[in-house]
Amino acid sequence: MTTTVELPDDLVARLDTHLEDDETYPELIEELVNIYESTRFVQEGYSE
Repeated sequence: MTTTVELPDDLVARLDTHLEDDETYPELIEELVNIYESTRFVQEGYSE
């Protein structure tokens, strides 16, 4: 399944500054979500 998400140009420009060589937006977003979730679990007292 594929979902289209519209992002403002300024946010896309910010994302572009964080892309590694040959990294795609889905890969970057997955990495950001993983960081967010791991930080959230730590804040809530859980460990993986």
